[in-house]
Amino acid sequence: MDNPERDPSVARAFVRNNTAIETPTLVPEIPLHLASKVMPLWHATEEELEQMEIPPPYWAFAWAGGQALTRFLLDNPDRVRGKRVLDFAAGSGLSAIAAARCGAREVVASEIDPLALAAIQLNAELNQVQLHVMDEDFLGRGDGAWDLLLAGDVCYEQPMADRAFAWLAQQAAAGADVLMGDPGRSYLPAQGLEALAVYRVPTNRELEDSEVRRTTVWRILPSEGD
Repeated sequence: MDNPERDPSVARAFVRNNTAIETPTLVPEIPLHLASKVMPLWHATEEELEQMEIPPPYWAFAWAGGQALTRFLLDNPDRVRGKRVLDFAAGSGLSAIAAARCGAREVVASEIDPLALAAIQLNAELNQVQLHVMDEDFLGRGDGAWDLLLAGDVCYEQPMADRAFAWLAQQAAAGADVLMGDPGRSYLPAQGLEALAVYRVPTNRELEDSEVRRTTVWRILPSEGD
């Protein structure tokens, strides 16, 4: 099999062939290419994926944090309308698609996984919205280019959580509205957050440790001293 990480057309074909079009439970308005229980991708182990030179398919699932964040955007479109939006570590592109639907002036969806980039593009086409899909790690950039930053479920590993949260707080200090969806991950910071909404998101026990995750949409406060 050709390596989907090196050929965008192979990546698009891989996403199409290993997903089904489904809607997330909390956001039935937005169909996505998602891994289904009937698809081999759902059952593949990390070792099998590694042998195929394929990174873990985080983009193929609608995680609770992203679903809650997206629900919040759709229910509060004035928070998005006319804004320049960055969906950081966008995964499937779910929140980016919602931002575009809510009338954002510009939406950038960033990812570093080539399969995620292909999935975001396919999901944008499926929902008939225009996104700028960028293969870029924005961590460390402080150019103040965004009015609204979105981050769904980024606190699942400590190094990622620490780097992402510090950068997002810097963006808040630069004047951006920074929103994060989190279902109580272990590495969610204890401070620097303001709760905006709470949702009960149905999940699958094969992916999560419970069938429902209490998930909060947080506003990240500016870093202290800025």
